[in-house]
Amino acid sequence: MRKQKRHKQKVKDIFLKAITYFSSSLSILVLLMLFLFLLGKGTRLLNWDLIVNNYWSENKMLEMSVDKMSSSFQKPDDLVENAYFSEKWGIALVDHETNDNKNVVLVEYIDPNSNFVSMKDISIKEQPLDSSLAVGMQIEKLEYENKNGKIALTGTIMKHSAKQVIENLQSANQINTMFVKTAGGGIRGSIISTLYLLAISLLFALPIGICSAIYLNEYAKKTKLNSWIRSGIEMLTGVPSIVFGLLGISVLFPITQLFHATTTSILLGGLTMSIILLPIVMRSCEEALLVVPTHLKDASLALGATRSQTVFKVVLPCAIPGILTGVLLSIGRVIGESAALIYTMGTFVSDQPTLTSQGTSLAVHIWSVMSGEQPNFQLAAAISLIILLIVLFLNIIVKVISNRFVRKWS
Repeated sequence: MRKQKRHKQKVKDIFLKAITYFSSSLSILVLLMLFLFLLGKGTRLLNWDLIVNNYWSENKMLEMSVDKMSSSFQKPDDLVENAYFSEKWGIALVDHETNDNKNVVLVEYIDPNSNFVSMKDISIKEQPLDSSLAVGMQIEKLEYENKNGKIALTGTIMKHSAKQVIENLQSANQINTMFVKTAGGGIRGSIISTLYLLAISLLFALPIGICSAIYLNEYAKKTKLNSWIRSGIEMLTGVPSIVFGLLGISVLFPITQLFHATTTSILLGGLTMSIILLPIVMRSCEEALLVVPTHLKDASLALGATRSQTVFKVVLPCAIPGILTGVLLSIGRVIGESAALIYTMGTFVSDQPTLTSQGTSLAVHIWSVMSGEQPNFQLAAAISLIILLIVLFLNIIVKVISNRFVRKWS
C-alpha cells in the first residue's frame, strides 16, 4: 500500500515537473520569437540618428548668393562608395530610405569652397536670412538653368535618384532656388516626453503608495473599513487603463488647467498614470513588508525601539529589494501604457515637449506609426527594441541595488 502511494506520488511529481518545464520553455520560446521578430524588422532603422533626430522635418527655401560657380572641385578620397560627386559644384549626394520608407536624396558632402555653403534662406521673402546647405539635408526640389538656357527641375519630388540629380547639376549653368528639408523621422521628442511622464507619475505614485502600504501593513487594525480598502485596491488593479484615461479627462483636467495646461498634456498624462500605478505600488510594497522576518521586529521592540523606529529603521530597509521590484513594475507599466495616454496626452508627436503641452510616449508613438494607412512595421519594431533595451537597463540597475541591500542587511 505504501509502495503504491509512493509510486503515485512519484508519477504526480514527474507530471508537475513536466508542466513546469513545458511552461518555462514556452515562455522562453515566445520571448525569443519576439526578440527575433523585432530584430529582423527593426535592426536596420536602429541607429543613433533615430534617437537624436526630430520627428518633424524643417523646410527651407534656399537661393544662391552668387551667380558664377567654380568648376575645379576635386572629389575627396574618403567619400562613401555609393555617393555621386559633382566636380562643377563641389557637392556629393546619396540615395537614402527614410524611417517612413520614402526614397530621398541626401547631401553627403559639401566642399568648404562651394557656393552651397553661402546661400540665402528665402522661406520668408520679406526677411531673407544667411543660410547654407548642410550635410544630411534632403534635396526635395532644385530649380536650375540648363545648358540650353531653360529652367528645369530635379530632386526627390521629381522622383530623381542621386545619380540623376548630379547629372542634371553637371549640365546646369546656374542654380536658382532649392527646396530642402532637414532629417526627420526621429524619436527624440517621444523619449523626452516619456522621461517627463515617468518623473511625474513616480513623483506622485511612489510616496503615496509606499506610505499607504506601510500604514496598511504596520499600523492599520483589522477592521471592516481596512478590509474594504484592501479589496478596493485589488479591484483597481483589474480596471482597464482606458477607464482611467476617461477619469483623467473628466476629473484631473480641471486641475491641470490651474497650471495653464489648456489642452491634453504630459502633466495630465503623468497624473493619470500616477493613479494607475497606485494599486501596483501599494500591493508590491505591502508584499515586500510582509516577507520581512518577524523576529527582526520583535528584537527591535525588545531593545526598546518604538514602533515607528522599528518600521523605518528595520522593516523598511529590509523590504527595499521588494519595493524596488514594485518600482520597476511601475516604470514598465508607464513605458508600455498607451490607451490612457491617447486620451490624456494626445497623439501629436512634439519635438519640443513641455509639461503643459501635448506629447507622445514611446508606446503611443508606436501606435501613431501603426495607425496610418500604411503601417510602418520597421519603425515600430525599432522603437519596440529601444523600449526593451530601456527596461533591460532598468532591470539591471534594480538588481544591482537590490543585491547591495541584501548583502548589507543579511
